[in-house]
Amino acid sequence: MSSIWSRKDAHVHLAEMNYQAHANNGFDDVRLVHQSLTTVDIADVNLNTKIGTFDLEVPFFINAMTGGSPKTKIINQNLSRIAKECHLAMAVGSVSIALKHDDSEIRDSFTIVRKENPDGFIFSNIGAHHSLENAKRAVDLLQADALQVHLNIPQEIVMPEGDRAFSSWLHNIETLVQHLDVPVIVKEVGFGMSQETIQQLLDIGVTMIDVAGRGGTNFIQIENERREQEEFSYLYDWGQTTAESLLEAQPFLSQADFIASGGIRNPLDIIKAYSLGAKAVGLSGEILHQCLTQGNDATIATLLNWQEHLKKLMSLTGTKTIQELTKTKKVFSLELENWKKQRN
Repeated sequence: MSSIWSRKDAHVHLAEMNYQAHANNGFDDVRLVHQSLTTVDIADVNLNTKIGTFDLEVPFFINAMTGGSPKTKIINQNLSRIAKECHLAMAVGSVSIALKHDDSEIRDSFTIVRKENPDGFIFSNIGAHHSLENAKRAVDLLQADALQVHLNIPQEIVMPEGDRAFSSWLHNIETLVQHLDVPVIVKEVGFGMSQETIQQLLDIGVTMIDVAGRGGTNFIQIENERREQEEFSYLYDWGQTTAESLLEAQPFLSQADFIASGGIRNPLDIIKAYSLGAKAVGLSGEILHQCLTQGNDATIATLLNWQEHLKKLMSLTGTKTIQELTKTKKVFSLELENWKKQRN
């Protein structure tokens, strides 16, 4: 089992080694127009948001990261404690390894999340190649409130031991949507979404989509660095940024609820994501970095501070609710405006 554990631990190590505080998620290409007068007092701001049938007290959550080894159990334990203290929803990393191996230490690295936060809102997570039976097992493992199904073809292609067959994925997702007892969230892992992909997902009944754009953890880079010879460095900029992905989602905002994730760095990024139509925002790399380098107490303090900053920024933009942020006036850079025009 040590080889599996070492892969999971390597993912975390490389994610932290490649952490960039100022990665390009596309939000620097979005400027909110300042208005000198506001009619909104900070005390009147409401941070609640809703995705699907779920009400979230805080408009951001801890997105999928890790699990599958004794070391990542400790990380998941810490993340679940942070989530509980800050009233955040939380997703775990792919539980595929726990479905494949009958090993209590592997399972414990995921179930610790529910143990530490018994009343929390928790997403389980599997790959799109899994069967309905495995999806049900993934949900049962965590008594999960929802299931993330992740799309990670670029990662699989670069991963030395990755999958090479993807043609069944869309049908598999449709089966899960139709027969699973909890909501299904389809999630990219950091390469963004296109209009075409979103339409495919809508056509099979998906109503919650995490666009997970380029700008956060780069799994092409991580898997390339795990290879004996790094062969895929030319693909490090593959995919759409988070901002570009939210533009791709614009025609479908009334048909599905979109989650923005991928390189979210600060409260202003969150505000910009909501201004582009997101219904929730997921954080991974930033929280992992804080947790690993600053510890739980400092991370909790930071995330509670972010909630206060969000209220202040919403007052600054004249919005009382998260939903009103779509009405904020925005100006795009020439590069982002060019993407918008070429992609209609």
